[in-house]
Amino acid sequence: MKIFIDTANIDEIRQAADLGILDGVTTNPSLIAKEKGKFKDILRNICEIVDGPVSAEVTALDVEGMIAEAEELTAIHKNIIIKVPVTVAGLKATRQLSGRGIDVNMTLCFSPLQALLAAKAGAAYISPFVGRLDDVSHDGMELIEQIVNIYDNYGYETEVLVASVRHPIHVVQAALIGADVVTVPFKVIEQFVQHPLTDVGLKKFLSDWEKVRNR
Repeated sequence: MKIFIDTANIDEIRQAADLGILDGVTTNPSLIAKEKGKFKDILRNICEIVDGPVSAEVTALDVEGMIAEAEELTAIHKNIIIKVPVTVAGLKATRQLSGRGIDVNMTLCFSPLQALLAAKAGAAYISPFVGRLDDVSHDGMELIEQIVNIYDNYGYETEVLVASVRHPIHVVQAALIGADVVTVPFKVIEQFVQHPLTDVGLKKFLSDWEKVRNR
């Protein structure tokens, strides 16, 4: 399973990349708004750090606007892929962009039918938002399982990118279901490696080593 980081913060991206486990980055207008600097400069800096897909989201709501923005964004760096929402205009834009060889990450997916349409339109990735579904008392991971099953049934190549991840359990569940990618905040990546028994064991090993070393 690929691990993307869901942020536009350069320091967080560098720290995650230094772990040697980072496969890509997802951004959106809300994440970009938290950072200082020009939008294109931020994306360019991210692409210099991570050699993998970097999702940049369009803000236009019409097909022509989405395509125009996509052309500007993909000109920034070869690693840029385009995020568009699962809307009628988004599907039309995805079909045109994918036909030109531009990878599209369809975002704001909340149903298996939206995911099916995204795959038929030629999306490279579909981004179901599990955390937001959990927030309104729906099982976000059930949606992931439905999408994975549908794609497997018909051999769709669209990758399932689990988004709106809130905690490590989401990641474990996504891996067990067979999702292709998870995109997670840096604080969740930090939690991956943490376990109290690891800390206890390390403390004990070091204490015993001090006894041996001082003999």
